[in-house]
Amino acid sequence: MTQIPFDFDHRPAFGGEDFLISPSNCEAVKWVELWPDWPRPVLVIVGPHGAGKSHLSNVFIAQSDAVLLTPDELKHKNADVALEGQNALVVEDVQAFLQAGLEEELLHLYNLAAEDDKKILMTATSAPARWDIALKDLSSRLNTATVAEIKPPDDALLTALIVKQFSDRQLTIDQDVLTYMLSRMDRSFGGVRDLIQAVDNLALAEKRAITKPLVRRVFELISD
Repeated sequence: MTQIPFDFDHRPAFGGEDFLISPSNCEAVKWVELWPDWPRPVLVIVGPHGAGKSHLSNVFIAQSDAVLLTPDELKHKNADVALEGQNALVVEDVQAFLQAGLEEELLHLYNLAAEDDKKILMTATSAPARWDIALKDLSSRLNTATVAEIKPPDDALLTALIVKQFSDRQLTIDQDVLTYMLSRMDRSFGGVRDLIQAVDNLALAEKRAITKPLVRRVFELISD
């Protein structure tokens, strides 16, 4: 395989994987690393599906010894119990908490964190101003949260993601195939994931190496 050099910083994340840092996500990384010196009780990391929000949450958990809170857990124990003995919490996909009718508990959680100087990392696909929140006190508090956006990936990060995801599957890819993919693919985090899955599936089904003709067929199938 042609060697493809990268000059990426990285942070260890869960599952033996690394979090690649690029201009598209460096702001979110910076805010995570500033813990516990956040200006607000809540930091919201915003980005599309597949952008690495969960990876960064796990970096934060390892760094701060934070606890991941689920909607079911918050539903069955109140905010006081959830924060008891903790310096930080992670609330992933906060929209799921809102859809579960947990606005009152989220407000209580925010107020307790503010009173006790504790921090909450939330993740979402959009900023708090776009969330459907009926409880005005909760809406006003979350609208003051620090928001760090993970932006669409640039060419360097797309390339690194493609190579990494193939490597995670014990597969290699030549530079000409990589260049061909980059020139035609959906240039998003989800686009990388879906394309790699489709290419891997076809290569397995036909017991073939990953070549430009095989990738071309995948694009044809996707476009049909």
